[in-house]
Amino acid sequence: MFRGAITALVTPFKNGQVDEEALRHLIEFQIANGVDGLVPCGTTGESPTLSHDEHDRVIEMTIDAAKKRVPVIAGTGSNSTAEALRLTRHAYEAGADGALIACPYYNKPTQEGLYQHFELIAKNVPIPIIPYNIPGRTGINMSPELIARLAKISNIVGIKEASGSIKQMSDVINLCGKDFAVLSGDDIFTLPLMAIGGAGVISVVSNVAPADMAGLVDVFFAGDMAGAKDLHYKMSALIDMLFIEVNPIPVKAALALMGKIEYEYRLPLCKMAEANFKKLKKVMINYGLI
Repeated sequence: MFRGAITALVTPFKNGQVDEEALRHLIEFQIANGVDGLVPCGTTGESPTLSHDEHDRVIEMTIDAAKKRVPVIAGTGSNSTAEALRLTRHAYEAGADGALIACPYYNKPTQEGLYQHFELIAKNVPIPIIPYNIPGRTGINMSPELIARLAKISNIVGIKEASGSIKQMSDVINLCGKDFAVLSGDDIFTLPLMAIGGAGVISVVSNVAPADMAGLVDVFFAGDMAGAKDLHYKMSALIDMLFIEVNPIPVKAALALMGKIEYEYRLPLCKMAEANFKKLKKVMINYGLI
C-alpha cells in the first residue's frame, strides 16, 4: 500500500508558533520533487512538544495542502494507548491515508503489551497503520515475531524499521511476506533494505534533497542498481551530517540555510553547536544545496 520515498516532515516554527505558510511551501517543494508520501507529526516533526491542538492542526494542514496528490501518513504515536487512539482517530476523521504509530516510549512494555497496544488501536480505527520500531528512542525493540503477529491484523500494513539491524529487517520481511511494507527508518539503510525486499524509506534527508531520495527509490524499482548505488553514495555524506546531532536538529538547520524555514526549535531541542553547524554548511555547499 505504501511504497517509495516518504518524507518525515519537519514542523517549522516562527516566533514560537507553527509556521503554517512555511509548512505549506515545504509540502509543495516535496511534491514537486517527486516524493511518494508525507509524514507530519513524527519524530522529525517534533511531535512531543506540539500541543494536542497544534498536532491536530499540522495534520489537517498537511492533508489540505497535499490535496491527495501523495498519501499523508499522520504521526499518531504516544506512550499512552488512549492518547495514541485519540490521535489516530483524529487522523482518520481528518482524511489521512494512514497512521504512523511509534512504539510506546519510556513505559518499556512487554512484547504482549506492545501487541495489545497496536491491536486495540487497529481494531478501533479503520485506517492503514504502520507501527514504528525505533528502540534507540523508545527503549524497547519490537521483535520480528511480534511484527509478524501484528501483520495478521488487516489494517496493519507495514512497519517503519529503525532498529539498525539488517538481520532484523531481513527476518521481518521473511516472516511477514511480500504484501507487508517494510520501510527503512534510517536513510542510509534505504538501498540495502530494498535490496532484500524492502518497500522504501520514511526519510529525513528527503526534507532537503527530495529529488535524490525519490530518484534512488525510483531507479532501484526500475531495475537500475548502478543508478541507485550512485545516488546512495552521493547522499551518504549529507546523511551523516544530518545525524551529527540528534534529529531533527541538523535537518532544520539545513532547511534554514536553504531559506525554507526559520532556524527555530522547541526546547529541549536547541540550535546546533557552532562547530557542527559549520561542518553542515560545508557539506551542503559541496552538495549544491546552498
